[in-house]
Amino acid sequence: MTTETLLYLEGVSVSFDGFKALNNLNLDVGTREMRAIIGPNGAGKTTMMDVITGKTKPDEGRVSFGDYALTSMDETAIANIGIGRKFQKPTVFESHKVWDNLELAMKAKRSAFTSLRWKLQDGQRALISDTLQRINLASSAQQLAGSLSHGQKQWLEIGMLLMQQPQLLLVDEPVAGMTDAETEKTAMLLKDISQHAAVVVVEHDMDFIRALDVRVTVLHEGSVLAEGNLDAVQNNQRVIDVYLGR
Repeated sequence: MTTETLLYLEGVSVSFDGFKALNNLNLDVGTREMRAIIGPNGAGKTTMMDVITGKTKPDEGRVSFGDYALTSMDETAIANIGIGRKFQKPTVFESHKVWDNLELAMKAKRSAFTSLRWKLQDGQRALISDTLQRINLASSAQQLAGSLSHGQKQWLEIGMLLMQQPQLLLVDEPVAGMTDAETEKTAMLLKDISQHAAVVVVEHDMDFIRALDVRVTVLHEGSVLAEGNLDAVQNNQRVIDVYLGR
């Protein structure tokens, strides 16, 4: 983790039919920092990620990613500058092999003409092989993605994002529905990724967040309610009242 700020949200507000999903939200994430975001349903966690990725434009406020002003960019442009997002439900090409999923996701310029002549280079093969090792799927490379377990599909989708070589990865409830063993491996995977990129994890599983051992931001009614390590926020009376005590 470094102290250099990569992602910066200042005074961000979003309203839907009079409901303020985000209310003067301020948040910053450092380069190669992993941050956990928690909070009750309706706290603004999904809307925050929608704003960062360009799916939702804020009513007011500033959102910066390095030198980029994200509020002036569309979703495709934001993805191309190095922001990847993994939704709660994994989306993979189930009729394709695991290896092919990673190859299809690889960051490369492919026109209709060049796609006809597309051939992996040695360095690209090495990148896929390395990614398979990182996501615990090296032994499943030639297996159809549709035959993977739920947890393995989550890893594959994370691997597909890694093929885009993102600087920031947004991950929504990555361990929902996973076994204990898969959950433990996912914590190790995200820690590994955070050595090279910033990672923002939205999660409800407190045991998983404890395993990550990172700074925690608590959202409530679209604003930051508390920040600190997990012990600090778990002992914060305001957090207990609005979230953990439920």
